[in-house]
Amino acid sequence: MGRGRVELKRIENKINRQVTFAKRRNGLLKKAYELSILCDAEVALIIFSNRGKLYEFCSSSSMLKTLERYQKCSYGAMEVQKPAKELESSYREYLKLKTRCESLQQTQRNLLGEDLGPLNTKELEQLERQLESSLKHVRSTKTQHMIDLLADLQSKEHMLIEANRDLKTKLDEIDSRTQLRQTWEHGHDHQTMLYGTQHAQTQGLMFQPLDCNPTLQIGYNAVVSQQMPAATPAHAQPVNGFIPGWML
Repeated sequence: MGRGRVELKRIENKINRQVTFAKRRNGLLKKAYELSILCDAEVALIIFSNRGKLYEFCSSSSMLKTLERYQKCSYGAMEVQKPAKELESSYREYLKLKTRCESLQQTQRNLLGEDLGPLNTKELEQLERQLESSLKHVRSTKTQHMIDLLADLQSKEHMLIEANRDLKTKLDEIDSRTQLRQTWEHGHDHQTMLYGTQHAQTQGLMFQPLDCNPTLQIGYNAVVSQQMPAATPAHAQPVNGFIPGWML
């Protein structure tokens, strides 16, 4: 008599659930191994328990290589299955951008004076007007730049003139002070010289030696009496051959 069919539902008993997980896990890993050996297939098996524990099996040398192969096959198939309309829209946008780029390159060569042969008269006139407009714009920009530069130089010149004026004023003040000081020193030296000369003359007058006989004589001296000038006042004449007391 065989076993009955097992109902597939969550096992409520925790111990029975863990025993069943261990048995079935081992059986699944064994079946994966047998499949890889018998059929020469690349098998990768990943199992996580309800507690987060990892169980894995890989028939190749590396699980990462198998996962990369799986990713390339899955996402590559998704890219191949993209709608044809989206690819067509992208291709049209690419063509527009390519045409625009070629047109700009041709215009640039024409502005430089190259590849002018295929152009007709109207296109050449349009190119000429465009060059004239560009030339006017360049000249206007250049003129404005020169005006700004000139204004800047004038401003700097004004500042330098003001600084030069201030320096000249300070230099004049220094020169005037120097001249005043020199004048004062010269006048002081002149006054000192005059004072020294006058002082020397005064000293010479005060200490000038008398022109007389240095021999001191008391009483009547006949020689001195004869040398005395005739203009001697009457009250200064010797009386009885004697010199008054105030003349001693």
